[in-house]
Amino acid sequence: MRQVALITGASRGIGAATAREFGTRGHHVIVNYRSDEAAAQRVVKDVEAAGGTAQAVQADVCDPAQAARLVDERGRLDVLVCNANIQPPFAPLSRMSWDAFSGKVMAELAAVFHVTKTALDVMRGQGGGRIVYVSSVSADHVRRGSIAHATAKAALNVFARHVAAEARDSGIAVNIVAPGAVRTDATRDVLTPEATAALGDRSVLGRVLLPEDVAKVIASVTDGAFQAVAAAHIVVDGGAQVLPGRP
Repeated sequence: MRQVALITGASRGIGAATAREFGTRGHHVIVNYRSDEAAAQRVVKDVEAAGGTAQAVQADVCDPAQAARLVDERGRLDVLVCNANIQPPFAPLSRMSWDAFSGKVMAELAAVFHVTKTALDVMRGQGGGRIVYVSSVSADHVRRGSIAHATAKAALNVFARHVAAEARDSGIAVNIVAPGAVRTDATRDVLTPEATAALGDRSVLGRVLLPEDVAKVIASVTDGAFQAVAAAHIVVDGGAQVLPGRP
């Protein structure tokens, strides 16, 4: 029987790469998307070409009814990857409105709260499962203009740890994967040539991370070989936090 993996926000970036990686492992992948059906269908084809099976399912996971439907209609759920991300406003507090700030934080939490609540019920009923939350190293670092994004991811980390504690007696392992800078459509404007070069200098890879780098870690954490890994906060940044930049 194929393992069933649901990935929220899977039509592009890290989510799409994770779907393809699960395809190489023979999973049945639920490619969740909010608005870009064409992109989601391309990911479905990629998963199938990689050796898995897949279906694209539209749902706004910030909406409780849609999130519940997304999970309940699967019947079985072995893996949940909470990856749906709301594009944050990048600005210092002096130029940030409360609506922009609170909108990012509340949407980030809504995108994991509703789908997690239903997924836990399903996983408890079947005797276990694995959940991965895609966070960011921004939660632990101060960067100019990232106050909304960092606060939202820090709140996500706290939420995930509490879920891990509540689920531990049900055979459900919960982990956090926190990427550093990743080259995606969403970071195109942020990763200037200068920033890309500087980040490459601080990585053991000698380059900025690609979505596939993060996807391999996410998929591996849900593997049978990683059964003992639970409630972990796994940083995926190519060593950028400890390596010095170019003199």
